[in-house]
Amino acid sequence: MRRGILLTLLGELDHDSADDLRSALDDALRPPGTVLVIDCAGLGFCDASGLNTLIRARARAAAQGSRIDLARPRPLVRWMLQRTGTTQLFTIRDTLPA
Repeated sequence: MRRGILLTLLGELDHDSADDLRSALDDALRPPGTVLVIDCAGLGFCDASGLNTLIRARARAAAQGSRIDLARPRPLVRWMLQRTGTTQLFTIRDTLPA
């Protein structure tokens, strides 16, 4: 059975906050088969360390049969995902799941 989790990000995802996100992702993805939706609507900025945290978590998730979707990214975050080619790694949702 798949388990769904919604994780909401607020503010900035950068070197200073990446460890907190890493810890939250580790907890959320602990059980195999998890569908984790990360709500990015409140995320105003994401730097390379934040992006690397998401990419590493996505690789761990895939290895254990889990999935990470990114929901409602703001234009700056969406632009960064597109420029780095990482939109292909994640399902990008315009809305939150019902």
